[in-house]
Amino acid sequence: MASIDVTVRGAGIFGLSIAWACARAGAAVRVVDPYGPGAGSSGGIVGALAPHVPENWNPKKAFQLESLLMAEAFWAEVEAVGGVAPDYARSGRLQPVADEAGLELARARAVTAGDLWGEAAVWEVIGAESAGHFAPQTPTGWLIRDTLSARMSPRRASAALLAALSAMGVEVVREAEDSGQVLWATGWQGLRALSEALGKPVGAGVKGQSALLRFDAGDAPQVFAGGLHIVPHHDGTVAIGSTSERDFVDPSSCDAQCDALVERAVAVMPVLHGAEVVERWAGVRPRARSRAPMLGPWPGREGHFIANGGFKIGFGMAPKVAEVMGELLLNGRDGIPEGFRVEDSL
Repeated sequence: MASIDVTVRGAGIFGLSIAWACARAGAAVRVVDPYGPGAGSSGGIVGALAPHVPENWNPKKAFQLESLLMAEAFWAEVEAVGGVAPDYARSGRLQPVADEAGLELARARAVTAGDLWGEAAVWEVIGAESAGHFAPQTPTGWLIRDTLSARMSPRRASAALLAALSAMGVEVVREAEDSGQVLWATGWQGLRALSEALGKPVGAGVKGQSALLRFDAGDAPQVFAGGLHIVPHHDGTVAIGSTSERDFVDPSSCDAQCDALVERAVAVMPVLHGAEVVERWAGVRPRARSRAPMLGPWPGREGHFIANGGFKIGFGMAPKVAEVMGELLLNGRDGIPEGFRVEDSL
């Protein structure tokens, strides 16, 4: 490329998605990551794209809803251009109802989901007998089912974006000088560096461990039970995650906490008993101080921008984050919602 309009630093889900949005708009883009694509938390194994509960509405929930509804078309276009499938499927989710109070709350949320989600998706209470073979144990005999949740393979999604970017002529390199507008999507270590640069803590890394089992659940919905995401994938595996560890020494090590995840998953999903553990994974996810994704200009640094803090919802937020940041970088249009700015974490 003779000249670069946008330099994206970081080849995780935010960096690759924003690079894609800019390239689609005709910009000359280069992605730079010294560790390679998907080297951080975007190289994980869980891939649960799940909405917040449909109540107490706020800009974060509204943004997430729009992004989840954009996802099918977003990933279909990525696959069409690059020829690599991201393993995306809007297959829904099941959650057990623990007691009568939980049942009353779940039914109330079914009403608010109708108001907030409209006809785009359903949140409903169903009997366990109608849930199929891949469903959690439920003490009340009732389950929550929603049709907004989706699943994807983080690694295949990253590979799909890389293939699409390559087809668009975008380089992904380990070292390069800044050129044009510069976007920093550098994960938890970027949050640490930003905190040092601004003299205030703006976020930190939270370690997560997860496991992958050999079990073919077909196109069954994912399960959220006992604080666990249990996610079937198209390749005959089921992912289980994740821990949340604010204090850690080794970012990539797995320990007894990972084994406990599997034990807890089998307790709520006995069908998984005896399934082979084919992989254990650990990594550090970036969590902004505001708990929302951190988007916008780098304070006091002209021409530099931040997209960070995806934490557990980065893949679900990626389509909308890419749209908003692409508009900001290329056209100066600021569509960042309340609570998402860098200043909101200061």
